[in-house]
Amino acid sequence: MAPMKGFTDHLFRSAFADHFGGFDLAVAPFIASKRDQRIKRKYVKDVLPENNTRMPVVPQILSKSAADFIVLANYLYDLGYHTVNWNLGCPSPMVANKKRGSGMLPYTDRIKTFLDKVIHEIHGSLSIKVRLGWKENTDIFRLLPVIDQYPLSEIIIHPRTGLQRYEGSVDLDAFEDCLAAIRHPVVYNGDIRTVSDFRRLSQRFNRVHAWMIGRWCLADPFLPGSIITGTDDIPDKIYRMQRFHEALFEAYSGVLDGPSHVLNKMKGLWRYFSLPFEDCSKTMKKIKKTRRPDKYLELVNLFFETEARLRSEHPGGRAIGTY
Repeated sequence: MAPMKGFTDHLFRSAFADHFGGFDLAVAPFIASKRDQRIKRKYVKDVLPENNTRMPVVPQILSKSAADFIVLANYLYDLGYHTVNWNLGCPSPMVANKKRGSGMLPYTDRIKTFLDKVIHEIHGSLSIKVRLGWKENTDIFRLLPVIDQYPLSEIIIHPRTGLQRYEGSVDLDAFEDCLAAIRHPVVYNGDIRTVSDFRRLSQRFNRVHAWMIGRWCLADPFLPGSIITGTDDIPDKIYRMQRFHEALFEAYSGVLDGPSHVLNKMKGLWRYFSLPFEDCSKTMKKIKKTRRPDKYLELVNLFFETEARLRSEHPGGRAIGTY
């Protein structure tokens, strides 16, 4: 499971594992390093071992300071983690404009200086998540000969630039060139939307060590399991999605401060949950407008029940798109 800030937190990961499965592990959304040498447990709450009993997780750190990275990484190793991931892929302008995430990719010398300091001071292994570059997809080809010198556990590559964010096509030719230039295990990340996508990519890139799915496991949470089993013949999809939604609503209601925060969280998830369903724009508008949890649940449950009924009446018909 790819790290998606604001979406794939430990509550989401646990509920996903309980209701769908299919993932071997998750990379957690990044934790930004801080200059404060004292790290409070609430700051790393998302990756505390007691909050991650349902799915193995790799913590991810966003940082451009080697000293700050070392402190946070060693804290995470002391919690019991063997590997941490360095985020060189975040495309958010607020991050990249500070030369963090994908905004650091044009600065090969800074990355080398960072790794020279970090590798010898951390108490565990390190993986890196990258894009092809910030503005240009050539950044990575200056970087690969440099990072190939270090004992990294793996390199996760999303074959877009940071400036693209999630728009446009992934550059599979550039990814293929990256594979040829890397001695480390490589993880592919980007636009695996269907089992057919996975089969096509895995046949082309048979050297890939592992496969990462982000947005499309929110849109179709059955996808990872279908990739494992090789079949999408899964009964009661609507019912299972409804139970998953209920588990998330209950989990967030137990930790977020007030109904408005819970509703905002759930409405944000519907950005992806709604994608497999056809002709649901009117219902989504109603869901987004509601400010009462009881009204929200009433609308959502009616939506699921209506879609389940339509599917039973018209098997393979209009009720569901991707599902």
